[in-house]
Amino acid sequence: MCPIRNRARLIIASLFLALNCGAALAQAPATGPGQAYPSKPIRLILPFPAGAPNDTVGRALGQKLAELLGENVVPDNRPGAGGNLGIGVVAKSPPDGYTLLLATPGIALSSSLYSKLNYDAARDFAPIARATTTHNILLVHPSVPARTLRQFIDLARAHPGKLNFASGGPGTTNHLANELLKHRERINLVHVPYKGATLGMVAMIGGEVDEVIVPVAAAIPQIGAGKVRPLAVLSEQRVPALPDVPTAKEAGVDYLVVSLWYGIFAPARTPPDIVARLSREVIKALESPDLRERLNALGVDPWPGTPEELASLVRSESARYSDLIKSIGLRLD
Repeated sequence: MCPIRNRARLIIASLFLALNCGAALAQAPATGPGQAYPSKPIRLILPFPAGAPNDTVGRALGQKLAELLGENVVPDNRPGAGGNLGIGVVAKSPPDGYTLLLATPGIALSSSLYSKLNYDAARDFAPIARATTTHNILLVHPSVPARTLRQFIDLARAHPGKLNFASGGPGTTNHLANELLKHRERINLVHVPYKGATLGMVAMIGGEVDEVIVPVAAAIPQIGAGKVRPLAVLSEQRVPALPDVPTAKEAGVDYLVVSLWYGIFAPARTPPDIVARLSREVIKALESPDLRERLNALGVDPWPGTPEELASLVRSESARYSDLIKSIGLRLD
């Protein structure tokens, strides 16, 4: 065959291939750094001890999230400083989507409690998704001679400084709820902090403290075993899992409504496409029937929400707790 004809055919074939490739590239979606995400395990920082409600919810959500993302989500407990230790770890982590935080309201209120923090809630985090909410309950040791919240208040007033309460650490919601009770009722309860409210409840079962406020999920087994006495749930209405336990409002303590919520955060400057992917998958996980059933059994309500809804929640909670902290004159440094 003539060399000139061969060369011409090669040129025509090359042009045809180039045109086809160009058309395919034009039709293909744009690639970006987030498309390959995730390509390795994701670390989920849980800023409270193993066995705490934060840990239980985080592990359940992480397991479902791993199924949806196709990569392991590894729980990493970092308790201490009322949750601030774990929060600070995430604030200083690379913004690549491989370190996430399951936070409590502590992320919103710590700036009002501490003048020196190793993070700034508004500056150092990218909200991913609102996750869950749960009710709190006030418990006492069975040896405490009080059957109602009002009786407990009267007992504390009659014996100032003789009763104490456990908390998950200074500045946690269960600490602030008790400080609010002290302030409004003008009673003197001694604060005994622990690395997590669940550890405080264990200490109370052991007779070290008289009272503790914990999430309902953590309390139900101990109530059933008779190791603690419930006095009131800190919610607007009674909790279906504990229908015989009155609300604080029913005891005339209408200001003591304190819920506990969780939200997923990433370090600030995490790429928007990764934030969007994580947000979609967290919400999808929380809407799945199997995870909803698992959380409901723990006394936890799925409360999925967008990054914008989580950011709004942090702002509103920050304002709410700031007012409370100022009113009781609480400062932790």
